[in-house]
Amino acid sequence: QVQLVESGGGLVQAGDSLRLSCAASGRTFSSFAMGWFRQAPGKGRELVASLSTRGDPWYVDSVKGRFTISRDNAKSTVDLQMNSLKPEDTAVYSCAAGLSTRGPYGYWGQGTQVTVSS
Repeated sequence: QVQLVESGGGLVQAGDSLRLSCAASGRTFSSFAMGWFRQAPGKGRELVASLSTRGDPWYVDSVKGRFTISRDNAKSTVDLQMNSLKPEDTAVYSCAAGLSTRGPYGYWGQGTQVTVSS
């Protein structure tokens, strides 16, 4: 089992930055691929960024150049640095752990709300 807890969400203005953090406990964190997902109201869940066990990142096109995913295996954390935020980034953001960046993701956090005002 892996328990994931997100933190760092909030209300910001367009153009601001926000850093989300996900703390993991349980099984060996370094053996999992990690992903950050988001779900906006009325929309499906979307993979925003992922990071393999080797440290290879992937980003959805809409956040490339603005978001950065990173992990600290010693601290069992995975962060998502979000810069130049836009109103369309408003969503509930969740971190997830899986066997590969392509999934399946078997462990999920509870999510944290990010709201970007224009």
